[in-house]
Amino acid sequence: MTTSDTDGNAEEPPGRAPQAPPDRRPWFSGATALALVVATVGAVLAAFVTPLGDHLVKALLDEPTCPGEACEGKNPQNQGCGEDVRTFKPGTDNPALLQIRRSEDCKAAWARIERGSPGDLVTVQVSGGTKRTAEVEYGDDQFTHMVALPEGDYRITACAIPKAGGTSTYATYCVHATEATAWR
Repeated sequence: MTTSDTDGNAEEPPGRAPQAPPDRRPWFSGATALALVVATVGAVLAAFVTPLGDHLVKALLDEPTCPGEACEGKNPQNQGCGEDVRTFKPGTDNPALLQIRRSEDCKAAWARIERGSPGDLVTVQVSGGTKRTAEVEYGDDQFTHMVALPEGDYRITACAIPKAGGTSTYATYCVHATEATAWR
């Protein structure tokens, strides 16, 4: 039973001590702290085993994952080889906007077509090495997987090959580059 004074304030009955506020626990104690730690560790581990995690690790280490022969046949974007890319793209008489791309860190090259049509092919080959081919599946651009570059002198050939009966208006077109080419 409580009594009120004339101001309407409640008072504790006589002989009863005021109650202390309950003890407060931090929100991160016990099971909550364990769940937070597990979630954090899980997120970090997931980041390192996904393609995004691979990209983050490569960016942190600032090194490609596949220099030289280890890059042969791999996607340059997935291997971190676009970070230091240098490009040879003839400015005139280049109907397919064909280019050769080279990564010094990856010691590899690949070709890219920017003005193709579905069904057109783009190829790249280092003299005496493997030839890689990619097909424009949709849109107008595509790139090949990489070919390893040898130490010393080399010659890279990239070609744009229109699909027979396709919509491209150019004939088969090739460009060549060497280690001495004016790469941009």
